[in-house]
Amino acid sequence: MEKKDNRPGAVTGYKEQGSVDDQNTVFIGRQPILDKRHRIIGFELLFRSADSLDANVIDNTEASVRTISNFLNIGLQDLIGKREKGFLNVGTEVLLSDILELVPKDRVVIELLETIEVNPEVISRCRKLKAEGYSLALDDFIYEPAYDPLLEIVDIVKVDILQMTPTSMRETVDRLKRYPVTLLAEKVEDQSQYDDVLSLGFDLFQGYYFAKPTLVTGKRLDPSRVAVLKLLEQVLVETDVGEVERTFKENPHFTYNLLRIVNSVAMGVRQNIESVRQAIVLLGRDQIKRWAQLLLFSDKNTSGSVSPLMQTAAKRGRLMELLAEESANNGLSRGVVDLAFMTGILSLIDALLGKPLEEVIAELSLAEEVQAALLTREGELGKLLMLTEKLEQGEFDDILTLLEGSCLELGHLFAAEQKASAWTNRLVDSF
Repeated sequence: MEKKDNRPGAVTGYKEQGSVDDQNTVFIGRQPILDKRHRIIGFELLFRSADSLDANVIDNTEASVRTISNFLNIGLQDLIGKREKGFLNVGTEVLLSDILELVPKDRVVIELLETIEVNPEVISRCRKLKAEGYSLALDDFIYEPAYDPLLEIVDIVKVDILQMTPTSMRETVDRLKRYPVTLLAEKVEDQSQYDDVLSLGFDLFQGYYFAKPTLVTGKRLDPSRVAVLKLLEQVLVETDVGEVERTFKENPHFTYNLLRIVNSVAMGVRQNIESVRQAIVLLGRDQIKRWAQLLLFSDKNTSGSVSPLMQTAAKRGRLMELLAEESANNGLSRGVVDLAFMTGILSLIDALLGKPLEEVIAELSLAEEVQAALLTREGELGKLLMLTEKLEQGEFDDILTLLEGSCLELGHLFAAEQKASAWTNRLVDSF
């Protein structure tokens, strides 16, 4: 169980990507875990509340869920690097839920809190997760006979050396060496303690002797609770994929997070995503259901309003889709239609997340045409995106220039803009 740490400097070195009172800023504390050669092999990811930048853990379930949510929001590479693993604390409720299956199995270690009661249901769940490829660890381990079945399953056992006498430590290590587990010493605070645990046979190490926890921040796109409930209802009653797709299109932040999850290491995607529908099919209803449940658990302060940036992104997506449909009727490639909506809603994602567009695109396996449109305004999609931008800015000389040689006319542009505005207004009114 993560305990509040009142020692000076318990959280240091955080990146200032937003003020503490910014409701769209998310926080995760992390502390490195090292091997015998002092190489970082992973980070324990710790819940941090926005109001105090400390643990303030009242409920283990809420802390675990919000850490997983923030983990997904910040992104793997920004949080734990390209090769390291994230150690996620979970209690009984999260362990037994399917929320865990949202996280990439080869990039995380599921750390079982000592508050978990070992029973047949817990043992069965751990066996299932291990069979699916997840790594498991026991946190704050103090031996009891009930742990014997879990010691045959888990990969790592974490021992809080401050809770043990030298004698109990040796007895614990001798017992654990009977099992195929890696020993991790936590709360190592000085050279003497490090020398002791090294001589006992520990393989991994964590504590203030190596590094204090630091704080990593990122931007969250706060979804409307109504929209989340609508999406959850659709996947639970197996609504037609077209209806699910429409919900994603009406919520640009859904689409962005959908793409991030589809392109996570967990999904193993090896193809570029060309449409929202394709991403939905690849992810599957079960994963979408888990993600929607996670949002309901973690975003308790959602206002339900739609930000101006989100409105603009939604309108751009719809306008580009309408223009692409009109162009397809006059000879433009039909495949551009599916790509157009995605291009429009992602065109403001850098402003929504507060990070460079290049970094955002690097996280997503987007079709080359979409990447070219977003980064350099090249290709058919790039031209459609420029038309929408110039229309927003009222730069009609540039609009006329862009329309030259195309199958679109000024009347098409105005008609599509009117439809896109009406669609966006209905969307906003529904929140």
